[in-house]
Amino acid sequence: MSAAAAARASRLLLPCLPQTTATRLLHASVSQGAAREASGSFIHPAAVVHPDAVIGQGVSIGPFCTVGPSARVGDACQLHAGSHVVGDTELGEGCIVQTGAIIGADIPGQTVIGENNVIGHYATVGIKCQDLKYKTGDECFLHIGRNNEIREYCSIHRSSKSCDCTVIGDNNLVMGSCHIAHDCKIGNNNIFANNTLFAGHVVVEDCTHTAGAVVVHQFCHIGSYSFLGGGSVVAQDVPRYMMVAGDRAELRGLNLEGLRRNGFSDQEVRSLRKAYQKVFMPTITTESSFEERLAELERENELSATPAVSFMVESIRMSFDQGRRGVCKFRSWNSS
Repeated sequence: MSAAAAARASRLLLPCLPQTTATRLLHASVSQGAAREASGSFIHPAAVVHPDAVIGQGVSIGPFCTVGPSARVGDACQLHAGSHVVGDTELGEGCIVQTGAIIGADIPGQTVIGENNVIGHYATVGIKCQDLKYKTGDECFLHIGRNNEIREYCSIHRSSKSCDCTVIGDNNLVMGSCHIAHDCKIGNNNIFANNTLFAGHVVVEDCTHTAGAVVVHQFCHIGSYSFLGGGSVVAQDVPRYMMVAGDRAELRGLNLEGLRRNGFSDQEVRSLRKAYQKVFMPTITTESSFEERLAELERENELSATPAVSFMVESIRMSFDQGRRGVCKFRSWNSS
């Protein structure tokens, strides 16, 4: 963009500023614009990019976008028309921000987004949480890893306090209209179908899968390789490898299809099934308690020697630690 064109655009965008302020910003905009042209970036004349914003090489910024003074936009990023990068926000290389999306907020704290993420249409990522305990002026944080696809109308909030952080790992697919609340910790390689809602402080491990319209209560833990059936209301922990469904969600067995898709061997699956049956499916003649059955499984060398079974037992035990919510209810053969 020529210096004359930059001047015309700046005059249109700064009609209410004092002449001296407008002149300083205009001169900064022209010099910054020349530097950005040299870096191979394209900034549409109708975009509003603050002179202090850091723009990488090969960046494309469409019309009606805004980029704030503390924003850092990495190389080869694409900001589609009408998208916004606000506040202390770092956007990694190769990210795509689609029309209407808002990244960050003008509040204390920071939003950090890694490389090669896609932020869908009208998603809001890194905005203030909805926790009433949040105190205005406190720093709050969101960190997102690499290669995530966050689809249209999703909302992802920053932490509720300065000593915590909302975290999302790598390679997650977050489908349309999902919500990830303050202080959640999301691992890697998860798939959340449309309208999955995570309340505050939820922990989701790796390789989990939710069907549509799932609701997860605050402070719940969702174990790796688990599956949450459509419309489930999850009010307690879901141990690793398991499948739940219903309102309120109950254990419905192992996530067998998920285990096979993720490369678990037939022997591992058989061992997990035996372990699950021993703990959660006692026969009508069994008089031992849940704790006794779990302890018996730990003493059984053949099963407990299988790493997957050990991880499952660990996941169950941790659900009963102080401050945790216990595991979802399960149906046993001797229940009415």
